[in-house]
Amino acid sequence: MSNDYKSPAFKKLLDSLQQQSWELELIISGFAIFGLFTIYEPLKAEMLNAENNEQIFSFVINLVALIACSILIFNLLLHVVLRGVWIGALGLRYVSGDIDFDVLKYGDKFKNYLRKRIVSFDRYIANLENSCSVLFALSFLTIFFVLGLTLIILSISLVANYIIDNENIPDWISNFVGIPLTVFLAIGMFLTFIDFVSLGLLKRNKWVALVYFPFYWVFSYISLSFLYRPLLYNFLDNKFGKRLIVFLTPIYIIILVLTGLEYRNSNYFSAELSSRSYVANKENYRDQLTKTSDIPAQITIPSKVIRTPYLNTFIGFSESIEDRIISFNDSLKPEKDLRGLISNNFNFGSSDWFDRIRNKDSVRQAYIKTFNEIYSFEIDTLKFAGDFTISTDNKANIGFEMYLNIKELNEGKHILRLIRKQKNNGEIIESRRAAIPFWYYKEN
Repeated sequence: MSNDYKSPAFKKLLDSLQQQSWELELIISGFAIFGLFTIYEPLKAEMLNAENNEQIFSFVINLVALIACSILIFNLLLHVVLRGVWIGALGLRYVSGDIDFDVLKYGDKFKNYLRKRIVSFDRYIANLENSCSVLFALSFLTIFFVLGLTLIILSISLVANYIIDNENIPDWISNFVGIPLTVFLAIGMFLTFIDFVSLGLLKRNKWVALVYFPFYWVFSYISLSFLYRPLLYNFLDNKFGKRLIVFLTPIYIIILVLTGLEYRNSNYFSAELSSRSYVANKENYRDQLTKTSDIPAQITIPSKVIRTPYLNTFIGFSESIEDRIISFNDSLKPEKDLRGLISNNFNFGSSDWFDRIRNKDSVRQAYIKTFNEIYSFEIDTLKFAGDFTISTDNKANIGFEMYLNIKELNEGKHILRLIRKQKNNGEIIESRRAAIPFWYYKEN
């Protein structure tokens, strides 16, 4: 079969497929909706977990995926509903034909008004068909918009972090390359946004287009718009497609606002309050984290009620903890920070790579020793020196685990507090960073 787009046979094939595309649309929409609803909650849980553990790259990736998932769910559900109405209209047309306003025996005022507004039932079916086809294509085009915006913002962040704020490159590169490049990207993002929301306004004036073209050319690669440009311009040269984009944009904004709404029934308390001496939030108790979407707090204990003579504690790892440890122990500071998004297959560029492999056990022991010097616990007035080990929780998150001997505690309510040392103007001071209430009752 020839795929020459200029040949009559290929055009005839496209016309034939175009007439039958509704079947493929419904099949794809059905499978896509099922899959999207299946992955929505896990994606949300991963996003919240990454935010809780300060994993920026993972958080951004899951956030973008969640936004794309939400847009697709809304668009495809609307598409399936409209296709259902379209199929129902086709079946009704087979039974009843076109609308006969004379049979309705309405007055001339209503009869003329309805004939002017409806015109014919076939026109109504044609409008439904156009709406469904355009909406289906727009659903996937919108995902490219979200991806493009994310890549643009990510480009600015990468330039700021790896050129302007990079201490390993000369200052002249940071000042004379990084700053102009950031300004160019910021201006380009603004102009691209204006051109997008105005549906191509900056391309219409000869002189404005001349200035805008370099930004357009660069951002077409950054945002990957070269992949979906034909689809976009096919929308914009069609009045119906343009009206649909203008109509759906405020709806997306309204949905975004509505998803953030919540009803509060108290001026003083809410379910989001973190644990303290008079609040017991379930995020600190592992036995209450039963759902996939439940995200543990940085510090957790097994349960509100402890019946064993020991108390298991777990502190989730975060990059800020490592920053704090390095600031306390300068010998742990690497020559090159290996944190972030890297490839394990090409990790030989670090100048201290061989030293890390040779001395990894001693470095890790020094790391844990420093952590134990910084962090400790207190139950009521009873102090417990840090004696942590590296471990993982039931969600496979890495962290620091410690068991406290509580067999001498009186039965009843107690408050577990995390004590952290920090540097302040050259002095080391202690501060209480968390408080978790629990109830201790000995096993009978």
